[in-house]
Amino acid sequence: MTDHLVNTSKFLSLILRHAPEKIGLVLDTQGWADIGQLLALAAQHSRSLSLEQLDDVVARDSKTRYAISADGLRIRANQGHSLAAVDIALPPAMLYHGTASRFVEAIRVGGLLPGARNHVHLSSSLETAVAVGARHGKPIVLTVDAAAMQAQGYVFYVSDNGVWLTQAVPVAFIGFP
Repeated sequence: MTDHLVNTSKFLSLILRHAPEKIGLVLDTQGWADIGQLLALAAQHSRSLSLEQLDDVVARDSKTRYAISADGLRIRANQGHSLAAVDIALPPAMLYHGTASRFVEAIRVGGLLPGARNHVHLSSSLETAVAVGARHGKPIVLTVDAAAMQAQGYVFYVSDNGVWLTQAVPVAFIGFP
């Protein structure tokens, strides 16, 4: 990375992981910050940063330190927070979704959707996914590239009983048997 990109990355690390208050930025409990607010506040503190520069730092960071939300409006550091108020649930690289074979074609077309629920339910255990799929018919286990989703800004939550939750899983992140 060029010196400017390294300096920008260090600035983002400071603000998004340790001290957002230095520029008056507020992070939500998942560590997300509004990009427009970040750019405006950075400029007010003599740190000129364009959206293009921000995108470049995120895209070129070999350690994927930062993620931009799927809607392109928010940014966060993926790990390393010293802020007690930030509680990021980082999923395992691969998660599983158990379903019945009769649903696979619809999933191939539309991805995994929450249906009547608020979130898609995923498991870190292959055995659990098989058991869930078997409740609905002949079980099929789909793999979900959670690491790639998370790197692209998709948010994951983990429930107290270990179920991983996300809004939806686009087809591009699903592995079919």
